[in-house]
Amino acid sequence: MGEFLQYVINGLALGAIYSLVALGLVVIYRGTGHLNFAQGEMALFATFGAWWIYDRGVTMWFAVIIATVFAFIGGAVIEFGLMRPAGKKSPLAVVVVSIALFQGMNSLTNLVFKESSDGVTFQSLFPNEPLDFYRLSGETIWRFQDLGILVTVLILTGGLFLLFQKTKVGLAMRMVANNPDSAKLVGVSTNKTLMLSWGIAAALGAVAGAMIGGLNANLNIFTMFEIFLLSSAAATLGGLDSPLGALVGGLLLGVIKSLVSNYPKDWAGSGYVNATTAVAAAFVIILIVLVVRPSGLFGSSRVERV
Repeated sequence: MGEFLQYVINGLALGAIYSLVALGLVVIYRGTGHLNFAQGEMALFATFGAWWIYDRGVTMWFAVIIATVFAFIGGAVIEFGLMRPAGKKSPLAVVVVSIALFQGMNSLTNLVFKESSDGVTFQSLFPNEPLDFYRLSGETIWRFQDLGILVTVLILTGGLFLLFQKTKVGLAMRMVANNPDSAKLVGVSTNKTLMLSWGIAAALGAVAGAMIGGLNANLNIFTMFEIFLLSSAAATLGGLDSPLGALVGGLLLGVIKSLVSNYPKDWAGSGYVNATTAVAAAFVIILIVLVVRPSGLFGSSRVERV
C-alpha cells in the first residue's frame, strides 16, 4: 500500500504540469473554439528564455517571472499578428497557422538557443536535495519539489477561477467564449479579450515549462512534445471548455501514467510495461470516457436549435 501511495504522489506532480498546459489550451479554446497546437513549443521557447536569463546570474525564480511576462506579451502579439488575420479568412486557416506556428517555434528555439539540441541543465524552482522531503508514513515521502509544483498549480487554477467568475475581465472572456456577436453588442472588445486569452495561455505555458525542466533537471528541444500531447488529452478528458476539467484531467493522467509505469512490479506482464505503454493506457481510458460522455468529464454539452 505504501508503494502504491508513493506512485500516486509522484504522479500528482507530473499531472499538475499536464493540468497547467491544459489550462492554457482551455483558456484559448473558450475564446476561439480552436486548439492551439503550438502551446507546447511556445512554452519551450519561453522556458529556454528563462534558462538564458538565469545563466546571466539572476535567481531562477526571477528568471521565470521575467520569461513569463515576455511570454504573456508574445502570446498577445501572436494572436494579433497571426491568429486574428487567419481567423478572418476561415476557421481552417487558424488550424493551419497554429500547426505552422508549432513547427516555427520549435525551429526558432533551435536557432536562437544553440544548446537546445543537446540539452541544458535546468535548476528546480523548489528545494530538491536528497533530504528535501516530508515523510508521510513508513517509506512514503512527499518531496518538497513535487509538493511545490502541485501547490503552485492549485494556486494558479484558483486564480483563474477568480478571474473568470469574479471580475469584469473574466465576465468579458466568458461572454466572448459563449457568443462573440452578443459580446460586441454590449460593448465588449473581443479583440482585446482574445489577446488577453492568448497572453494568459502563453504565461501558463512558461510556468509549466519551467516546472517540467526543474523536475527533469534538464531541458531540450523535445521536452514539451509529450507534455503537450498528454496535456491535450487531459483537456479533452476534462472538457475543453472547463478549467476544472483541465485540472482534474491532468492530475488523473499523471497518476495513471505513474501507476501503469511502476506498479505493481511483480506481475507477469511487468517486463512489457514502460512509459510508452502508460501513455497508451491513458489514451484508452480517455477514449472510453469520451464514448460515454463526448464533452468530457466536466465539459458543457451544447444544444443547437434548428
